[in-house]
Amino acid sequence: MQRTALITGITGQDGSYLAEFLLSKGYEVHGTYRRASTPTFDRIHHLIDDIHIHQTDLTDQASLYKLVKRVRPSEVYNLAAQSFVGASWDQVLATGDVTGLGTARILEAIRCVDTGIRFYQASSSEMFGKVHQTPQLETTPLHPRSPYGVAKVYSHYLTINYRESYEMFACSGILFNHESPRRGLEFVTRKITNAVARIKLGLQDELRLGNLEAKRDWGFAGDYVEAMWLMLQQDTPDDYVIGTGVTSKVGEFVELAFAEVDLDPSKYVVIDPQFYRPAEVDILLADPTKAKTQLGWKPKTDLKQLVQMMVQSDLEQAERELALQNSESSQPLRKAA
Repeated sequence: MQRTALITGITGQDGSYLAEFLLSKGYEVHGTYRRASTPTFDRIHHLIDDIHIHQTDLTDQASLYKLVKRVRPSEVYNLAAQSFVGASWDQVLATGDVTGLGTARILEAIRCVDTGIRFYQASSSEMFGKVHQTPQLETTPLHPRSPYGVAKVYSHYLTINYRESYEMFACSGILFNHESPRRGLEFVTRKITNAVARIKLGLQDELRLGNLEAKRDWGFAGDYVEAMWLMLQQDTPDDYVIGTGVTSKVGEFVELAFAEVDLDPSKYVVIDPQFYRPAEVDILLADPTKAKTQLGWKPKTDLKQLVQMMVQSDLEQAERELALQNSESSQPLRKAA
Protein backbone atom coordinates (compact mmCIF):
# COMPACT_ATOMS: atom_id res chain seq x y z
CA MET A 1 0.00 0.00 0.00
CA GLN A 2 1.42 3.37 -1.03
CA ARG A 3 2.40 5.57 1.88
CA THR A 4 1.63 9.27 1.97
CA ALA A 5 3.94 11.94 3.36
CA LEU A 6 3.23 15.58 4.17
CA ILE A 7 6.21 17.96 4.19
CA THR A 8 5.80 21.44 5.63
CA GLY A 9 8.23 23.81 3.94
CA ILE A 10 8.60 21.65 0.84
CA THR A 11 9.87 24.64 -1.17
CA GLY A 12 12.97 24.98 1.02
CA GLN A 13 16.34 23.31 0.67
CA ASP A 14 15.57 20.32 2.91
CA GLY A 15 12.00 20.00 1.68
CA SER A 16 13.08 19.68 -1.94
CA TYR A 17 15.69 17.00 -1.20
CA LEU A 18 13.28 15.11 1.07
CA ALA A 19 10.56 15.20 -1.59
CA GLU A 20 12.97 13.70 -4.13
CA PHE A 21 14.00 11.01 -1.64
CA LEU A 22 10.44 10.04 -0.71
CA LEU A 23 9.35 9.91 -4.34
CA SER A 24 12.21 7.50 -4.98
CA LYS A 25 10.74 5.34 -2.19
CA GLY A 26 7.34 5.29 -3.86
CA TYR A 27 5.53 7.75 -1.56
CA GLU A 28 2.68 10.02 -2.52
CA VAL A 29 4.18 13.37 -1.50
CA HIS A 30 2.25 16.42 -0.33
CA GLY A 31 3.86 19.70 0.68
CA THR A 32 2.94 23.09 2.06
CA TYR A 33 3.99 26.58 1.07
CA ARG A 34 3.19 30.00 2.47
CA ARG A 35 0.97 32.45 0.66
CA ALA A 36 2.98 35.10 -1.19
CA SER A 37 2.32 37.49 -4.04
CA THR A 38 4.94 35.60 -6.05
CA PRO A 39 5.38 32.03 -4.68
CA THR A 40 8.85 30.62 -5.27
CA PHE A 41 8.98 27.03 -6.49
CA ASP A 42 12.51 27.11 -7.93
CA ARG A 43 13.79 24.23 -5.79
CA ILE A 44 10.85 21.95 -6.59
CA HIS A 45 10.09 23.06 -10.16
CA HIS A 46 11.31 19.72 -11.50
CA LEU A 47 8.96 17.87 -9.12
CA ILE A 48 5.73 19.83 -9.65
CA ASP A 49 4.09 17.14 -11.78
CA ASP A 50 4.88 14.44 -9.21
CA ILE A 51 3.85 16.09 -5.94
CA HIS A 52 0.81 17.80 -4.44
CA ILE A 53 1.33 21.27 -3.00
CA HIS A 54 -1.01 23.13 -0.66
CA GLN A 55 -1.08 26.77 0.39
CA THR A 56 -0.97 26.58 4.19
CA ASP A 57 0.38 28.78 6.95
CA LEU A 58 1.95 27.50 10.18
CA THR A 59 0.32 30.40 12.00
CA ASP A 60 -3.18 29.21 11.02
CA GLN A 61 -4.37 26.28 13.15
CA ALA A 62 -7.58 25.73 11.19
CA SER A 63 -5.82 25.38 7.83
CA LEU A 64 -3.33 22.87 9.26
CA TYR A 65 -6.10 20.78 10.80
CA LYS A 66 -8.08 20.76 7.54
CA LEU A 67 -5.01 19.78 5.55
CA VAL A 68 -4.01 16.89 7.82
CA LYS A 69 -7.61 15.65 7.86
CA ARG A 70 -7.88 15.82 4.06
CA VAL A 71 -4.50 14.29 3.20
CA ARG A 72 -4.41 11.73 6.05
CA PRO A 73 -0.64 11.27 5.74
CA SER A 74 1.14 8.31 7.26
CA GLU A 75 4.15 10.57 7.97
CA VAL A 76 4.50 14.32 8.59
CA TYR A 77 7.87 16.07 8.28
CA ASN A 78 7.88 19.54 9.85
CA LEU A 79 10.62 21.43 8.02
CA ALA A 80 8.94 24.83 7.75
CA ALA A 81 10.35 27.63 9.89
CA GLN A 82 11.78 31.12 9.94
CA SER A 83 15.12 29.41 9.52
CA PHE A 84 17.67 32.21 9.17
CA VAL A 85 19.40 32.60 12.54
CA GLY A 86 20.61 36.13 11.83
CA ALA A 87 17.12 37.42 11.05
CA SER A 88 15.66 35.99 14.25
CA TRP A 89 16.95 38.95 16.30
CA ASP A 90 15.06 41.34 14.01
CA GLN A 91 11.98 39.08 13.81
CA VAL A 92 11.73 37.75 17.34
CA LEU A 93 7.94 37.44 17.50
CA ALA A 94 7.59 36.04 14.00
CA THR A 95 10.31 33.48 14.68
CA GLY A 96 8.59 32.38 17.88
CA ASP A 97 5.20 32.17 16.18
CA VAL A 98 6.34 30.18 13.14
CA THR A 99 9.38 28.22 14.32
CA GLY A 100 8.02 27.60 17.82
CA LEU A 101 4.22 27.71 17.94
CA GLY A 102 3.96 26.41 14.38
CA THR A 103 5.14 23.05 15.67
CA ALA A 104 2.48 23.12 18.40
CA ARG A 105 -0.24 23.72 15.82
CA ILE A 106 0.90 20.79 13.67
CA LEU A 107 1.15 18.43 16.63
CA GLU A 108 -2.34 19.47 17.75
CA ALA A 109 -3.71 18.85 14.26
CA ILE A 110 -2.19 15.37 14.24
CA ARG A 111 -3.48 14.63 17.73
CA CYS A 112 -7.01 15.64 16.75
CA VAL A 113 -7.02 13.78 13.42
CA ASP A 114 -5.03 10.59 14.05
CA THR A 115 -2.38 9.93 16.72
CA GLY A 116 -1.08 7.08 14.56
CA ILE A 117 0.49 9.56 12.13
CA ARG A 118 4.27 9.54 12.50
CA PHE A 119 5.85 12.97 13.05
CA TYR A 120 9.33 14.31 12.40
CA GLN A 121 10.46 17.62 13.93
CA ALA A 122 13.43 19.46 12.45
CA SER A 123 15.39 20.36 15.55
CA SER A 124 18.70 22.20 15.26
CA SER A 125 22.25 22.23 16.59
CA GLU A 126 21.62 25.93 17.33
CA MET A 127 19.76 24.66 20.41
CA PHE A 128 23.14 23.81 21.98
CA GLY A 129 24.30 27.41 21.57
CA LYS A 130 26.77 28.12 24.35
CA VAL A 131 27.89 24.51 24.40
CA HIS A 132 28.32 22.68 27.70
CA GLN A 133 30.32 19.83 26.17
CA THR A 134 32.08 19.01 22.92
CA PRO A 135 31.14 17.10 20.87
CA GLN A 136 27.39 17.48 21.33
CA LEU A 137 25.07 14.50 21.57
CA GLU A 138 21.44 13.84 22.42
CA THR A 139 21.94 14.32 26.17
CA THR A 140 24.00 17.54 25.97
CA PRO A 141 22.27 20.40 27.89
CA LEU A 142 20.62 23.01 25.67
CA HIS A 143 21.69 26.66 25.92
CA PRO A 144 20.42 28.53 22.82
CA ARG A 145 22.04 31.84 21.88
CA SER A 146 19.46 33.25 19.46
CA PRO A 147 15.68 33.66 19.24
CA TYR A 148 15.78 31.00 16.52
CA GLY A 149 17.55 28.56 18.85
CA VAL A 150 15.07 29.31 21.65
CA ALA A 151 12.11 28.64 19.33
CA LYS A 152 13.67 25.36 18.23
CA VAL A 153 14.14 24.32 21.87
CA TYR A 154 10.42 24.91 22.49
CA SER A 155 9.52 22.77 19.46
CA HIS A 156 11.98 20.07 20.49
CA TYR A 157 10.64 19.67 24.01
CA LEU A 158 7.03 19.94 22.84
CA THR A 159 7.64 17.04 20.45
CA ILE A 160 8.94 14.97 23.37
CA ASN A 161 5.95 16.06 25.46
CA TYR A 162 3.42 14.91 22.84
CA ARG A 163 5.30 11.63 22.48
CA GLU A 164 5.11 11.00 26.20
CA SER A 165 1.63 12.42 26.80
CA TYR A 166 -0.29 10.95 23.85
CA GLU A 167 1.93 7.99 22.87
CA MET A 168 2.48 9.57 19.47
CA PHE A 169 5.31 8.44 17.23
CA ALA A 170 7.09 11.80 17.35
CA CYS A 171 10.82 12.20 16.68
CA SER A 172 13.27 15.08 16.54
CA GLY A 173 16.34 15.15 14.36
CA ILE A 174 18.94 17.48 15.86
CA LEU A 175 20.58 18.38 12.58
CA PHE A 176 23.90 20.17 12.48
CA ASN A 177 24.63 22.59 9.64
CA HIS A 178 23.72 21.04 6.31
CA GLU A 179 24.25 22.87 3.06
CA SER A 180 23.84 22.46 -0.69
CA PRO A 181 23.62 24.40 -3.95
CA ARG A 182 19.95 24.97 -3.00
CA ARG A 183 20.83 26.83 0.21
CA GLY A 184 19.53 30.40 0.36
CA LEU A 185 21.94 33.25 -0.35
CA GLU A 186 21.44 34.68 3.15
CA PHE A 187 23.26 31.70 4.69
CA VAL A 188 27.01 32.14 5.10
CA THR A 189 28.06 29.04 3.13
CA ARG A 190 26.06 29.94 0.05
CA LYS A 191 27.02 33.59 0.45
CA ILE A 192 30.65 32.46 0.26
CA THR A 193 30.36 30.12 -2.73
CA ASN A 194 28.16 32.54 -4.67
CA ALA A 195 30.61 35.39 -4.07
CA VAL A 196 33.59 33.24 -5.04
CA ALA A 197 31.96 32.37 -8.36
CA ARG A 198 31.02 35.97 -9.08
CA ILE A 199 34.48 37.27 -8.13
CA LYS A 200 36.08 34.70 -10.42
CA LEU A 201 33.98 35.94 -13.36
CA GLY A 202 34.41 39.63 -12.57
CA LEU A 203 30.83 40.17 -11.42
CA GLN A 204 31.80 41.07 -7.84
CA ASP A 205 34.84 42.69 -6.20
CA GLU A 206 34.78 41.56 -2.58
CA LEU A 207 33.22 39.26 0.02
CA ARG A 208 32.18 40.84 3.32
CA LEU A 209 31.95 38.44 6.28
CA GLY A 210 31.79 38.49 10.08
CA ASN A 211 33.39 35.99 12.46
CA LEU A 212 35.75 33.69 10.54
CA GLU A 213 36.70 31.83 13.74
CA ALA A 214 33.25 30.32 14.41
CA LYS A 215 33.35 26.55 13.99
CA ARG A 216 30.59 24.45 12.46
CA ASP A 217 29.93 20.81 11.60
CA TRP A 218 28.92 21.04 7.92
CA GLY A 219 27.31 18.26 5.88
CA PHE A 220 25.30 17.84 2.68
CA ALA A 221 21.53 18.32 2.99
CA GLY A 222 20.91 15.53 0.49
CA ASP A 223 22.53 13.06 2.89
CA TYR A 224 20.63 14.31 5.92
CA VAL A 225 17.09 13.82 4.57
CA GLU A 226 17.71 10.07 4.55
CA ALA A 227 18.28 10.25 8.30
CA MET A 228 14.91 12.02 8.72
CA TRP A 229 13.18 9.17 6.93
CA LEU A 230 15.06 6.48 8.83
CA MET A 231 13.88 7.93 12.16
CA LEU A 232 10.26 7.36 11.19
CA GLN A 233 10.93 3.77 10.12
CA GLN A 234 12.04 2.60 13.57
CA ASP A 235 9.95 0.54 15.97
CA THR A 236 10.24 3.15 18.73
CA PRO A 237 10.30 6.95 18.39
CA ASP A 238 13.42 8.71 19.62
CA ASP A 239 15.63 11.76 19.02
CA TYR A 240 18.91 11.71 17.11
CA VAL A 241 21.88 13.99 16.51
CA ILE A 242 22.76 14.14 12.80
CA GLY A 243 26.14 15.51 11.73
CA THR A 244 29.52 14.55 10.30
CA GLY A 245 31.54 14.55 13.52
CA VAL A 246 34.01 17.03 11.98
CA THR A 247 34.12 20.76 12.73
CA SER A 248 35.73 23.49 10.63
CA LYS A 249 36.10 27.26 10.90
CA VAL A 250 34.19 29.60 8.63
CA GLY A 251 37.61 30.75 7.47
CA GLU A 252 38.46 27.20 6.36
CA PHE A 253 35.26 27.04 4.33
CA VAL A 254 36.31 30.33 2.70
CA GLU A 255 39.77 28.95 1.86
CA LEU A 256 38.35 25.79 0.31
CA ALA A 257 35.91 27.78 -1.80
CA PHE A 258 38.53 30.20 -3.15
CA ALA A 259 40.90 27.29 -3.80
CA GLU A 260 38.29 25.85 -6.18
CA VAL A 261 38.78 28.84 -8.48
CA ASP A 262 42.51 29.37 -7.82
CA LEU A 263 42.12 32.72 -6.06
CA ASP A 264 43.72 34.10 -2.89
CA PRO A 265 40.95 34.91 -0.35
CA SER A 266 43.08 37.52 1.43
CA LYS A 267 42.71 39.75 -1.64
CA TYR A 268 38.92 39.71 -1.57
CA VAL A 269 37.60 38.99 1.94
CA VAL A 270 36.65 41.98 4.11
CA ILE A 271 35.71 41.58 7.78
CA ASP A 272 32.58 43.61 8.49
CA PRO A 273 31.40 44.01 12.13
CA GLN A 274 27.75 44.23 11.02
CA PHE A 275 27.81 40.50 10.33
CA TYR A 276 28.73 39.53 13.88
CA ARG A 277 25.89 38.06 15.95
CA PRO A 278 24.79 39.70 19.23
CA ALA A 279 25.54 36.38 20.96
CA GLU A 280 27.87 34.07 19.03
CA VAL A 281 27.87 30.29 18.95
CA ASP A 282 31.59 29.52 18.95
CA ILE A 283 31.71 25.82 18.13
CA LEU A 284 29.28 23.11 17.06
CA LEU A 285 30.45 19.53 16.64
CA ALA A 286 28.15 16.53 16.39
CA ASP A 287 28.55 13.12 17.96
CA PRO A 288 26.33 11.09 15.58
CA THR A 289 27.15 7.71 17.18
CA LYS A 290 23.54 6.97 18.07
CA ALA A 291 22.34 7.61 14.51
CA LYS A 292 25.11 5.43 13.11
CA THR A 293 24.44 2.52 15.46
CA GLN A 294 20.64 2.61 15.67
CA LEU A 295 19.66 4.00 12.27
CA GLY A 296 22.59 2.70 10.25
CA TRP A 297 23.08 6.22 8.90
CA LYS A 298 26.32 7.99 8.05
CA PRO A 299 27.15 10.98 5.83
CA LYS A 300 28.38 10.27 2.31
CA THR A 301 29.74 13.75 1.47
CA ASP A 302 32.73 15.42 3.14
CA LEU A 303 33.34 19.17 3.39
CA LYS A 304 35.66 19.40 0.39
CA GLN A 305 33.14 17.59 -1.82
CA LEU A 306 30.35 19.82 -0.50
CA VAL A 307 32.30 23.01 -1.27
CA GLN A 308 33.18 21.74 -4.75
CA MET A 309 29.52 20.99 -5.44
CA MET A 310 28.36 24.42 -4.28
CA VAL A 311 31.09 26.42 -6.04
CA GLN A 312 30.52 24.55 -9.31
CA SER A 313 26.78 25.20 -9.17
CA ASP A 314 27.33 28.90 -8.45
CA LEU A 315 29.90 29.15 -11.25
CA GLU A 316 27.32 27.80 -13.69
CA GLN A 317 24.77 30.32 -12.43
CA ALA A 318 27.26 33.19 -12.63
CA GLU A 319 28.21 32.18 -16.18
CA ARG A 320 24.53 32.36 -17.18
CA GLU A 321 24.28 35.81 -15.59
CA LEU A 322 27.41 36.99 -17.41
CA ALA A 323 26.16 35.62 -20.72
CA LEU A 324 22.86 37.44 -20.24
CA GLN A 325 24.67 40.71 -19.48
CA ASN A 326 26.85 40.33 -22.58
CA SER A 327 23.81 39.54 -24.70
CA GLU A 328 21.92 42.59 -23.48
CA SER A 329 24.90 44.89 -23.95
CA SER A 330 25.36 43.70 -27.52
CA GLN A 331 21.77 44.48 -28.51
CA PRO A 332 21.51 47.67 -30.62
CA LEU A 333 19.56 50.52 -29.04
CA ARG A 334 16.13 51.03 -30.57
CA LYS A 335 15.52 54.42 -32.08
CA ALA A 336 12.59 56.37 -30.69
CA ALA A 337 9.61 56.43 -33.05
